[in-house]
Amino acid sequence: MQCKSVLMIAMLTGVLACAKPANSPETGKYAQKVPNGLAFSEFKGYENWQLISISQDGPAIAAILGNPVMIKAYEAGIPGNGKPFPDGSKMTKIHWVPTKMASFPAATVPGRQHDVDFMVKDSKRFQDSGGWGWAAFAYDSASGNFTPATTAASPPQGNDAKCGFACHTIAQKTDYVFTDYAHR
Repeated sequence: MQCKSVLMIAMLTGVLACAKPANSPETGKYAQKVPNGLAFSEFKGYENWQLISISQDGPAIAAILGNPVMIKAYEAGIPGNGKPFPDGSKMTKIHWVPTKMASFPAATVPGRQHDVDFMVKDSKRFQDSGGWGWAAFAYDSASGNFTPATTAASPPQGNDAKCGFACHTIAQKTDYVFTDYAHR
């Protein structure tokens, strides 16, 4: 019995030693940040958010996803009811270069990932940009790394948390959000 206890303590110590402390710095894509503080880590788990809609803008295809706060707001009729999205609403737009499906060439599907864009509603933090903060991160498929997009990107992006504001001002009536919640 004593041997099992020692083994259990050794295993638990090993697991705890490998666990990341709550205040440790982020790594990989979650370590990326645009100027003015908008960080990739603020969108941790975006890969599992619910689909809002899909789009094609120029040569790229995209899935637009929303966090639970955003989805609940859409389901409540925002922005069509004239109300703004609540603070904490988050969206991501994942862009891919389209390709033909190998097993069914009539179908166009996502190919190489191009970038990922984020929006977050925080009316205190982003008072001078409609209450929204933006971030765009280019994806390098050769290295598997994300980096903040720049004015050299295609399309060009400002590289701070207000990078989307100039574009989104034409959607001011819908609280700076272009995307409608797609019918299910």
